[in-house]
Amino acid sequence: LSVLLSLLVPAHTTRSPDCGGILTPSGLRYLAEVSKPHAESVLRRDLMDSPAPAPSPTSPSSRNQIISVKVDKFSLTLVPDTGMRLSIEVDLGITSAPSTTKEMRLSILADLHVDMNPEGNLELVTSDCKPTLEEVQSTEETDRSAPQLFLLVGKSSGSDVDKQINVEKICLEVSKLLLFPNERLMSLAAPFPITPNCQVQYLPLAAPMYSEQGIIISLQTTFQVAGAVIPLPVSPVPFSMPEPASSSPSHLILAFSEHFYTSLFSALEESGALNVSLLSSLTTATLAERITQMGSLFQEDLPVVLQAVTRSSPRVVLEEDKAIVQLFLTAQIGAGSSPFQSFLSVNVDVTARLQLSVTDTRMIISVAAVEDIELSLATSDVGPILAALLEELFLPTIREEVPAQINKVLSQGVFLPHITSFTYTDVNITIHKDYVFIPCNLQLEERTG
Repeated sequence: LSVLLSLLVPAHTTRSPDCGGILTPSGLRYLAEVSKPHAESVLRRDLMDSPAPAPSPTSPSSRNQIISVKVDKFSLTLVPDTGMRLSIEVDLGITSAPSTTKEMRLSILADLHVDMNPEGNLELVTSDCKPTLEEVQSTEETDRSAPQLFLLVGKSSGSDVDKQINVEKICLEVSKLLLFPNERLMSLAAPFPITPNCQVQYLPLAAPMYSEQGIIISLQTTFQVAGAVIPLPVSPVPFSMPEPASSSPSHLILAFSEHFYTSLFSALEESGALNVSLLSSLTTATLAERITQMGSLFQEDLPVVLQAVTRSSPRVVLEEDKAIVQLFLTAQIGAGSSPFQSFLSVNVDVTARLQLSVTDTRMIISVAAVEDIELSLATSDVGPILAALLEELFLPTIREEVPAQINKVLSQGVFLPHITSFTYTDVNITIHKDYVFIPCNLQLEERTG
């Protein structure tokens, strides 16, 4: 039926976000800080490994060589409504025969923004780039107080240094000086495992927006079970990324809607992960002492088992400082395993409080406490006395085992949207009505090996 309904009425008739993130100005400053050594390494390789120009016929002794590259300044700032501005200042040490040395400063000013390509992936784009080269000091011309300035945009000044620095190449690949080139941005939309046969994927809906609070990215979550995208309930309320009232000191702010959590539990239900088999402390013999009919059903003493399956989709409700999951199960009470002999069907409605935390790039969701359990007989021909007796006998088992099973399923956590090589630290989770707010800092992972 669910497959038929998905064909008739797609779960997402319109693409709408259910989570997102804001990369703050503090986050941009951190990215610039950790990108500085990387940029220096890239520039050193590109500039120092370039072959020196051959001596010219007019000045056969002239042979400039870049011998040192040091990034003095590297900054990344937000330009509201537009994008980002990258500013780099690089000190170059240059020698020329016979033994003269001079220092030059290469300055790069570039405008960047994140765009969405036709494949639906985010990519970093350079919209403008202005490099300049300035002589800082010369051992040959110490009497000259004013520096020489060469504008290296689209034309050559004729100097060997100018020929050796490929300005067009630097501007073409200036985004690679940052630690989040397009390969890392593509990893944002990679599928992440939740259980062995269930995956989550965060798909960007459009190019990011730029406000004074930061770079805002809206995402739509899809879930796959056994490799196929499953239909999810449509969110009754459109979700928009909530912006903080004031500038946040955190690098990144993640937000997840109530619909995201309901979709997550619906995906787990679809994958069968919420179906549980509970072994009670009762046996058919001890049960027969309370329910006389049991003695005629089973000739030998067997353990009593509850096999519970979901009868409708779970629901998550977010209130201020509180997250609750509602599970709707049907439990077959029976004995034996091969074959399993069911003798009663019971509806079980569980309301449990959720606890949220973050480890590395994973959200750990666990059932902290069961707040309410309702048992009702699925058949109406059993009297209220038996119903009360069943509640007395099986309620403790359900109260203990259902949360334990769910926590086991979710023990590995649910991966958050993230890009390769970065993890989250200093996390502060706040639950509001309809959404969860997660301010955190970025942490570049140290390379091993």
